[in-house]
Amino acid sequence: MIIDLHMHTNVSDGTDTPEEIIDRVREAGITLFSVTDHDAEKAARIIPPLLKPGDPSFITGAEFSCRDEKGKYHILGYGYDPDHKAMRDLIETGHRYRMHKVQARLDYLSDQLGFSFSEEDLKDLFAQDNPGKPHIGNLMVKLGYAKSKDQAIRDYINQVHIQELYVRPEEAIQGIREAGGISVLAHPSYGDGDQLILGDEMDARLQRLIPMGLQGLEAFYSGFTKPIREEVLSFAKHYGLYVTAGSDYHGKNKLVVLGDTGLTPMADLPEGLTAFLRQVTIHTPA
Repeated sequence: MIIDLHMHTNVSDGTDTPEEIIDRVREAGITLFSVTDHDAEKAARIIPPLLKPGDPSFITGAEFSCRDEKGKYHILGYGYDPDHKAMRDLIETGHRYRMHKVQARLDYLSDQLGFSFSEEDLKDLFAQDNPGKPHIGNLMVKLGYAKSKDQAIRDYINQVHIQELYVRPEEAIQGIREAGGISVLAHPSYGDGDQLILGDEMDARLQRLIPMGLQGLEAFYSGFTKPIREEVLSFAKHYGLYVTAGSDYHGKNKLVVLGDTGLTPMADLPEGLTAFLRQVTIHTPA
């Protein structure tokens, strides 16, 4: 099996449409995939009816940016019912907070740094399903305010200091589980910015999240070295958590190859991953 359970479409901050990402998954030879757009389940509705006999299997997915007094977390939800009220409420909350951050960043860029955005530009930006930093960065490049999206984010957008609103991790975990899904901590060794979370710090973080209902760890991830991956696997085994594998593919917005998870196709699947696959709801082509 070739598995990739972490990727994004243009419903959030990727560049491929949900329809296009099916083609990319086919081309990459992936046999099981999930689209995990930020604060969105649109792909979970679009993709299953489009799958044809012989296509890869699909798991509903979403990713929620969370924060509490101890730090930031990205919580993945898998196999949930997109029509469940708990999931709809969670996504609506995450989306509302996201739009608040976009508006606050635009206000700061305009009022404090002097960048000007036309009504047409803003209308196009807010017409996106879930605009974020990459969308603002691309707009700044279009208007000549920055040479690249990355420069716009680094030199300007990340300098915006606002009172941000976040979904709390326990809210995300509870919503996912109430909707019949499995909650997984995305790229668990990566924290805020360049923060690297290992050893006792990782253990403390898991001891906070597991009582909230966290069920799994993304141990196979495109940015992980072998030692980091082995440590995450060790924590998963110690706490009896599920294991997942994802690339965090964003199309042209990131230099990440679809299917690059560190899990080799010929390798025996880890116990935590096989347990996850037994438990999660998988949609197979009709």
